[in-house]
Amino acid sequence: MKTNHEYTLGDAIKEVVSRLRMNQKLEEVNLMASWEPVVGAMIARHTDHLAVKNGILYVNLDSAPLRNELMMARSKIVKALNKEAGKVLIKDIVFR
Repeated sequence: MKTNHEYTLGDAIKEVVSRLRMNQKLEEVNLMASWEPVVGAMIARHTDHLAVKNGILYVNLDSAPLRNELMMARSKIVKALNKEAGKVLIKDIVFR
């Protein structure tokens, strides 16, 4: 039986994250971690850097032809990433 001062480690971490208002950042980090499962290993190998700012995912790629292909599939990728996250975290993707 728990007393008033006992918490599980998971509950304590959730409380700290909530108090520090870090929920959004953790969701963005999880979204970036789901990049490879969503787009595949080949595309992930050509990805240099991912960043989220104001609901926009910025993706640096090392291949111009791949960048053009992904531009055409941008809306599908946004939907797939948001589905993986379980909520709408990004509105658009900018490929650089």
